[in-house]
Amino acid sequence: MRRDVFQAIADPNRRAIIHLLASERLTVNQIADNFNVSRPAISKHIKILTECGLVAIKPQGRERYCEAKFGKLREVSEWIEQYRKFWNSKLDALEDFLDNN
Repeated sequence: MRRDVFQAIADPNRRAIIHLLASERLTVNQIADNFNVSRPAISKHIKILTECGLVAIKPQGRERYCEAKFGKLREVSEWIEQYRKFWNSKLDALEDFLDNN
């Protein structure tokens, strides 16, 4: 199954993982310590994030470190931007209407 960034950020646990990795590289065990779910569940979330290009795993010695890759979030930002522009124009028109009546 091909996954995309929207699927990745749809889950609150995956959003929380991205948030954790935004400030530092962490091992899977370090990430799992922040959640009340099993280590295998965290590994599945990280696998999805990796498949979507939001997380990269880099081996360092015996450890595997996860780090966030934010380039793919640009796709989400661009998608949201079209709706921001749309609603801003609608709200500006409403404000003009209310000011003139």
